[in-house]
Amino acid sequence: MKRKNLFSFILIFVCSLILSGCSGVSVGKRANQTDNWQRLEKRGYVTIGVDDTFVPMGFRQKNGQLIGYDVDLAKAVFKLYGMQVSFQTIDWSMNTTELKNGTIDLIWNGFSKTPQRKSKVAFSKTYLYSEQLLVTKRKNHINSYADMTGKTLGAQTGSSGFNDIMAQPKLLKNRIKGHDPVLYDSFTNAFIDLNAGRIQGLLIDSTYANYYIARQKHPEEFNEIHGPFPKDAFGVGMRKSDVTLRHKIDAGLDKLAKNGTLNKINHKWFGNNAQTPLLH
Repeated sequence: MKRKNLFSFILIFVCSLILSGCSGVSVGKRANQTDNWQRLEKRGYVTIGVDDTFVPMGFRQKNGQLIGYDVDLAKAVFKLYGMQVSFQTIDWSMNTTELKNGTIDLIWNGFSKTPQRKSKVAFSKTYLYSEQLLVTKRKNHINSYADMTGKTLGAQTGSSGFNDIMAQPKLLKNRIKGHDPVLYDSFTNAFIDLNAGRIQGLLIDSTYANYYIARQKHPEEFNEIHGPFPKDAFGVGMRKSDVTLRHKIDAGLDKLAKNGTLNKINHKWFGNNAQTPLLH
């Protein structure tokens, strides 16, 4: 009798797992084939997938609280519709898969628009541009790429900036001392060396550069040099079936730009250096 009961329990457990898996697939399939706005509005919140280590777009404070530019912007957009935002930390390499499976409703975390991503998701309008900046100290009188000739350049290991340096060697690589940049695991250490004079220039993503410089005691000591490297356009990623959600986000971004909220969020995180087409 005990063996029979044990067998019955195992059979029920296995069946429940199978049904649960099928249900998950069904939810993901249904979400990808329908316009989900009414369901989300009725539920009262949207779930946004984030990489919670991406300073300053979305990152954790020491107390575990999630803060950042995109966190503030997403909350402001959905506040217009009386909805809450639930942020879910995900494996960033699986972001489009999580969206397809219905685990999250949006990808909103410095999500660059690329042809590959556009084939998988729908994007909102561009709300922020990011570019590679050459950051120097004004006292060194470096005001162009040519002025880096014979000087030491820093970059982050594996960053877009490093890839750009190597892909277009005539712009910086062939000019700088040793013809290779000094590589850093973090931009924090790179800025320490820039301030100490151990490097004379740092090629860095503008979102982090503007965030860092805006928090210095003397931001006027830094010089930001724009170059010909391609810009990244940031947008909100969503399922292609979510046509109404996309319209709502676009309309919300426009309204925040017009009523001054977007400008306040930009100033909070980047000073006066944010590059957003919505304000032009």
